[in-house]
Amino acid sequence: MGNPRALSRDSATCCAAARNARLLLKTFTLLLGANSDSSLTWGPSGSRAERHGRPRGLATVPDRFPGILGLCNNFSYVVMLSAAYDILHHDTVPGNQSHVDPGPAPPPHNSSRFDCNPVSTAAVLLADILPTLVIKLLAPLGLHLLPYSPRVLVSGLCAAGSFLLVAFSDSVEISLCGVVLASISSGLGEVTFLSLTAIYPSYFLLLTAPEPQDPGGEEEADPATRQPLLRPEVPEAKPASSWNLSCREKWTIFKGLLYYIIPLVLVYFAEYFINQGLFELLFFQNTHLTHTQQYRWYQMLYQAGVFASRSSLRCCRIRFTWALAMLQCLNMAVLLADIWLGFLPSIYLVFLIILYEGLLGGAAYVNTFHNIALETSDKHREFAMAAACISDTLGISLSGLLALPVHNFFCRLS
Repeated sequence: MGNPRALSRDSATCCAAARNARLLLKTFTLLLGANSDSSLTWGPSGSRAERHGRPRGLATVPDRFPGILGLCNNFSYVVMLSAAYDILHHDTVPGNQSHVDPGPAPPPHNSSRFDCNPVSTAAVLLADILPTLVIKLLAPLGLHLLPYSPRVLVSGLCAAGSFLLVAFSDSVEISLCGVVLASISSGLGEVTFLSLTAIYPSYFLLLTAPEPQDPGGEEEADPATRQPLLRPEVPEAKPASSWNLSCREKWTIFKGLLYYIIPLVLVYFAEYFINQGLFELLFFQNTHLTHTQQYRWYQMLYQAGVFASRSSLRCCRIRFTWALAMLQCLNMAVLLADIWLGFLPSIYLVFLIILYEGLLGGAAYVNTFHNIALETSDKHREFAMAAACISDTLGISLSGLLALPVHNFFCRLS
């Protein structure tokens, strides 16, 4: 007969997960219920001149919903990456009791000084990013044909399903299926909510934080000065949905975005190579923290740095994001050299470097989209925001592919 206390904890966990899932579904039901009129559709259809330029149907949804949902969009994605080390240990925890009291540090998994898992945490990263990459690659081709409300609903259902699968799975394979659902939720949500910043003025102003100016100054300003991402060969047209652009216009705008896309790809390549390729190899044995605890602290400090820098746009704006890319690549080189040579004497010094890494990554992301939002016209902004979000996903995918052989190389060292 099982331990009554353990059975009680399991029952409480199941009830809490079911309650959270019901609450999430109820939220999305209310969200769609506010837009249940068959003549109103969340989507690019309708005149953008209606209700301050919003498509029909979006005006009926309270302004707070896109902000709340956008805030929570990356939650499942980040949780899965932060728990990557635990997910790969899923089969070593009896009964999936992740809340058991900590005991003495377990013995190393192999003879390597890095205490390696058989599989790199980059495997979780790839499961968490490749579906997002596919969604973002296909989004400019036809995602605009799907109204916004089904996108939000699918994103929410995938997020809820990801937590339920990982929480109640008894194998790594099923857990990775939950990670894939989290990736679908995050990728579809990011494309959707970034596009919505072009429709909801309050969120666009939050992203751009423009300086006060003369009311008539914008119309008289030189378009080439205000919108450097647009090239002269892009013909001007009367206001319409950003997704009604021709293929030639989209390609021209995308080429203009490369100035910001390339450095953001480099930033995310370097930081996620560190996070999922090097974190589990940065193992310090001269500390009271176990290997699993060290990994969690690395992830927490990285996310804290990202949160702080993404919230700093009103205090510090950076135009030249190439500098951030170079500094992040330098971080990657320093930590990779430390794994090879072991010259950093304390884990607390690594904590500082990882916090700094998060600050660079968050600053690169928010300033990239800030600059794009300022330098594109109303007509092109919705497409530009959705197209530029491919950059972080591409960099993360490349880092995951490289992290796997690097992990295997170091773990083979005696």
